[in-house]
Amino acid sequence: MVENVIWPAAFDADCSRSEGRRVSRGLAVEEPTVDEIAKAVQQVGYDAVIEREKTYPREYETRGRVLVKNADDATKTDLLGAVAAYLQALRE
Repeated sequence: MVENVIWPAAFDADCSRSEGRRVSRGLAVEEPTVDEIAKAVQQVGYDAVIEREKTYPREYETRGRVLVKNADDATKTDLLGAVAAYLQALRE
């Protein structure tokens, strides 16, 4: 069973690549929440578990993280790209 960890910083347009952003600025959104990320993960077709008390190691504030269960058929880069596209659709 593969379990991917997705931090909000991976989609944050205000973060640089060295601060943890994993998608291009064109796909990034401002201040993504774990609830939005979990909803986007479910839209992609995977199970999501929210852990709100976790803090990304490169940040000081606690924003939580999302665990993606059973993502055996996709690479993490593909998963992040698909989730980022749904995040943008949710914001519109």
